[in-house]
Amino acid sequence: MSAQPSSPHHVLVLNCGSSSLKFAILDAISSEEIISGLAERLGSSSPSIKYKYLGKKYLLELTANQAHKEAIDTLVKLINEQNLASNLIAVGHRVVHGGEHFTKSMLIDDAVIKGITQAATLAPLHGHANLLGIASAQAAFKGLPQVAVFDTAFHQTMEKVAYLYALPYKLYTDYGVRRYGFHGTSHYYVASQTAELLDQPIEQSNFISAHLGNGCSVCAIKNGKSVDTSMGLTPLEGLMMGTRSGDIDPGLFNFLTTQLNYDAQQIDDLLNKQSGLLGISELSNDCRTIEEAAVAGNEKAILALEMFCYRLAKQVAAFMVPLQRLDALIFTGGIGENSDIIRDKVITQLAYLGLDCDNGANLAARFGTQGVISSQHASTKAVVMPTNEEWVIARDAAAIAQEL
Repeated sequence: MSAQPSSPHHVLVLNCGSSSLKFAILDAISSEEIISGLAERLGSSSPSIKYKYLGKKYLLELTANQAHKEAIDTLVKLINEQNLASNLIAVGHRVVHGGEHFTKSMLIDDAVIKGITQAATLAPLHGHANLLGIASAQAAFKGLPQVAVFDTAFHQTMEKVAYLYALPYKLYTDYGVRRYGFHGTSHYYVASQTAELLDQPIEQSNFISAHLGNGCSVCAIKNGKSVDTSMGLTPLEGLMMGTRSGDIDPGLFNFLTTQLNYDAQQIDDLLNKQSGLLGISELSNDCRTIEEAAVAGNEKAILALEMFCYRLAKQVAAFMVPLQRLDALIFTGGIGENSDIIRDKVITQLAYLGLDCDNGANLAARFGTQGVISSQHASTKAVVMPTNEEWVIARDAAAIAQEL
């Protein structure tokens, strides 16, 4: 990631999904959030923008079938109406997949667009949405530097032994088939913040970071650098997630096609949208709903939570191979920051690593509160660290803009 800028500036941060647009204007130094919001259901019959400004929440209904360009046009109008444009020095874009092209944040030019376009074949839903968001922002904010911050960049320090699949080597050299990993901006941020919390140099810190939300990934961080991560070529690999299956036997594809007549799109929908916590619980992909049902005795909800925690604990244990020494296990993301139940279950299964859970500290670490949740006697710390990917994007964008 780039160096922090020397003076406060405002950066518009855009995070384009396939049918959504998350946005915020932040101060790149203080992380103060000026305005933030979410345009959702873009391209549908009922798109809308929800945003928060000066402590109040607002809702804007968009015209049916309006998509990213119209959402950004509406956002530009909103920014101008509130006189927020004059302090903007850059637009920072979260780009999900940078392939092997990008190991750091980049000022967007024709060459960067070409690299993002090539990488988009590896994550088409996210990649094409990112490109659409960039094009719309370039048209709307002429003259402002546009900066791409890549989810995959932090993981480019992994070695071949960690990122290659045991497939014919030409699939890697000719088509880029390898493990890339995601959530890199989040893992980078919480690792640096945890090093500060524990008062130790990041360059001498070994952490395992668990980003747990609707999408979930674990990252092994050795001396401040990513050496392995659970997601792969796409964000589907690895842990059990909200609606994603995580790791499965690839032979399932043949079974589904020959025995159940599934086509490729049906399999993709099954693994990405119908599995995970939702698939097992048959209730929801929302962890809060499942936890409430589990407390009430719902057997499938209980099973979903147990599977989720077991697989997470197993992945954490596997990452002791590259690390050998662990200073702290970090919980972040919507589930990681708020679910004391899941944190306790995972830590209990990892007691042999020197971890334990202080019940009071664990219960107190909710709703954006950072802190150590292990006891003073634990040889390995357990930490809750709220993530702030938008601030990382804003800092990088501001730093690059100042260099121009």
